[in-house]
Amino acid sequence: MSVQISSKVSPEAKKDILELKARIARFKNGEIEEDKFKLYRLTRGVYGQRQAGVQMIRIKLPYGKVTPQQLVKIADVSDKFATGNLHLTTRQDIQLHFVKMEESPALWAELEEEDVTLREACGNTVRNVTASPDAGVNPKEPFDITPYVHSLAYYFLRNPICQDMGRKFKIAFTSDDSDSAFTYFHDIGFIPKLKYEDNKVIKGFKVVVGGGLGAQAMTAQTAYEFLEDHQIIPFTESLIRVFDRYGERANRNKARMKFLLKKIGLEKLLELAEAERKAVKHQRIEINSEQSNLLIPEERTIPETHIEDWEAFEAWKNTNVFQQKQSGYNGIWVRVPLGDIKSDIARKLAALVQGYAANDIRVTVNQGLLIKYVRPEYLPYFYQQLNALGLAKPGFNSTHDITSCPGSDTCNLAVTNSTGLTTALEDMLQAEFKDLINEANIKIKISGCMNACGQHMAANIGFHGSSIKNKALVIPAMQVVIGGGVSPDGNGFIAEKVIKIPSKRIPEALATLLREYENEANEGEYFNDFYYRLGKMHFYHLLKPLAEIETLDQADYMDWGKTENFVPEIGVGECASVMLDVIGTIIEESQERLDWSVEGLEQKAFADAIYNSYSSFVIAAKALLLSEDVKCNTQIGILESFEEHFSTQEVFQFDGGFKAHVLEMNQHEPSEAFANSYFAQAADFLQKVRDFRQAQLVAQGGQDKEVISDFYKA
Repeated sequence: MSVQISSKVSPEAKKDILELKARIARFKNGEIEEDKFKLYRLTRGVYGQRQAGVQMIRIKLPYGKVTPQQLVKIADVSDKFATGNLHLTTRQDIQLHFVKMEESPALWAELEEEDVTLREACGNTVRNVTASPDAGVNPKEPFDITPYVHSLAYYFLRNPICQDMGRKFKIAFTSDDSDSAFTYFHDIGFIPKLKYEDNKVIKGFKVVVGGGLGAQAMTAQTAYEFLEDHQIIPFTESLIRVFDRYGERANRNKARMKFLLKKIGLEKLLELAEAERKAVKHQRIEINSEQSNLLIPEERTIPETHIEDWEAFEAWKNTNVFQQKQSGYNGIWVRVPLGDIKSDIARKLAALVQGYAANDIRVTVNQGLLIKYVRPEYLPYFYQQLNALGLAKPGFNSTHDITSCPGSDTCNLAVTNSTGLTTALEDMLQAEFKDLINEANIKIKISGCMNACGQHMAANIGFHGSSIKNKALVIPAMQVVIGGGVSPDGNGFIAEKVIKIPSKRIPEALATLLREYENEANEGEYFNDFYYRLGKMHFYHLLKPLAEIETLDQADYMDWGKTENFVPEIGVGECASVMLDVIGTIIEESQERLDWSVEGLEQKAFADAIYNSYSSFVIAAKALLLSEDVKCNTQIGILESFEEHFSTQEVFQFDGGFKAHVLEMNQHEPSEAFANSYFAQAADFLQKVRDFRQAQLVAQGGQDKEVISDFYKA
C-alpha cells in the first residue's frame, strides 16, 4: 500500500514511517525472519493479535493527553484502517484492533499529521509515561506536574539508551500524595514535593524505583525523599543506562527493573546510577513549569437544555464532576464502559469539548476520560450531550466502574474473557449494590491472564484469567486476589492470591465478599484493613464452596460470551520470544549501531553517538561469545565473559581489559572529541570481530552457526 506523508509530519516521524514500510516489504519477501521483525515492529506500536493476519495498533499518548483534533484524527483512522472502535487502556494509550500490517505505515502517517505517534508504544522500550489525569487542575497538587511529564516523555522518545533493553520500562507521575497514578508499581515513580530554603520555594519530587505488577508483584522503594526538579531527567537517564547494562535478558520472567533491584539492592543500584551521571547528555535540565498550550474557549451562550431526569443529573454530578483549583471551572470525569468508544461518538465528543471546554482531554488509568475547564452553568448542557452519547453513566472510579483488559477478545496471552465478565459484574453491582456507586475506596480490576494489563494486583478485589481441570475437561476460571490498591492516605498495596474459582461463579464470589464487608467491617474501616484484620484464610474458606467442581453446571464449562466448552488457547507473547539467527546477522546489527553513531556525530548529538558506539561494542562481543556457545544474559556479563574467553587472543588485548576499555564511555562527558575517538575504537573492534569470525568460518568449512536462544537482545 502506498504511503502519502504530509508536509506537516516531522522529518523524524517520516523516516520512521518509511523505514517501517520498507521493513514490512522485506519481511513479506522473506528477507527478515519473523521473530526478528517482531522485535522491530513492536517498538513501532504494531502488536500481533490473537486473530491471524491482523494487528493491534497502540497509539502512544504521553500522560493520556489528546486534543479534540487528535481525537477526531484517531477516530478517522480507526474508520479507515480498523473497526471504528477506540480502546482506552490502563496505560493512557488508545488501541485500534484488526489492522492489516501492510496498512500500518499509512495509518501512522495520517496520525502524525496531528502529532500523534506509535513510536515505542510497545516493545522493550520506555513505554508511555503515565500521570494523574487531573494534573494541572487538582486542588491538592503542590504544583502542576504536566510540563515535567511532557519533557521527560519526549526526552526518551527515540533516545538510543532505551531502544533495545531487556524488557519494557514504565514511568509514572502522580499529582499529589494520594498516588492516583500508582507510582508504587512502576519502574520509576515521581511524587511532587515542595521544599522551602532561604525564603525560596524549591520544586522537586519524591522518587520511587523498582515496583511492578505481573506474576511477582513488588512495591517500589524510595530512592530519594526529595530530588530537585532539574535532576529528574538526568537521574532517569542514569538509571535506565544501568538497567540496560545490568538487567537480565535471557530469562524474560526476570528481566524487569524490580528483579535487578532485588538482586543487587537499592544502595548498589543508586551507586551504579551515580557512576553514569558524568556521561549523560545533560547534568541538569531546567523545565519551564509554566509552559502551556492550553486553550479555553471564550464564554458563550449554550443551546437550550432540557433535563428530563434531574435526579439522574444530580447523581452524575455528585460522582463525575469536581471543582478545579481554578476558580469558576469544573472537571468532568467520563465513564467509558470497557474503555471502548466508537469513532462517531468520539467525533461528537471532540466537537462538544472544542466548543465548551479546554483543548486538553485526558485518558485516565481506569479507561475513562477527563474533560477540563467546564463552566458551572454549562454542566446541564454537558450532561444532556454526554447522555445522548451514552457517556453520562454515574459512578466514575467507584466500585461500579470496573477496569479490565480486552482479554481473549483480541490478546494472544489471555486465558479467559475479561469483557464479558466485566459487564456481568457491573450489572450485578447495579442490581444488588446500588449504594456502592458512591464508594471510591473499593476498586475492582480484571485481567485476562496473570500479566496484569487490567492491573488486578492493584485492586482491592481483583481477578485474573486461569483454568481448572476436571478430568478431560477444562473449566474457565479466575484467580481471586484481594487487598491491593492505594489507601485513602496514599499507601500502595499489592493484592494477595486467595483462591481460584470458575469464571461463571465470579459474580456470586464478588457479592459474597461485598456482603461480608457490609456485615463484618468496623465502622469506617478501609476494605484492605478489613481484609488484613481477618486474614487470607478467612476469605479462602468464605469462598471455598464456590470453588467446588462437583457441583458445576454445563454452563460453567463455557466462558463468558461463549456457547461452546472452554478450550485454553494461549499464544506466544509479543514482548519476547525464542530466536533463531546466525552469528553473521548479529554482527550486522553491530554495524547498524555504528551507522546510527555516524548519524549522531553528523547531528552533533554526541551523547547519542557514544551510546550507539557502546551498543556496537556489546553486540559485536556477543556475536563471538555465541559462536563459542557462551551464555549471554546481561550486557555487563557480555563484557566480562568476552574478557575471560578472548583476552588470550592477541587481537583482543586491551590496556586494563576489555570491560574497562568499553566502559570508558561512562568516564567522560559527551564531548565531540571523545565521541569521535570512541566511535573509531568501536569501528576498529567490529572490524577485528569480522576478521576473527571469518577465520572461524574457514576453520569450520564455511558453515555459519545457528543460535537458538531465548536471549537475543543484550
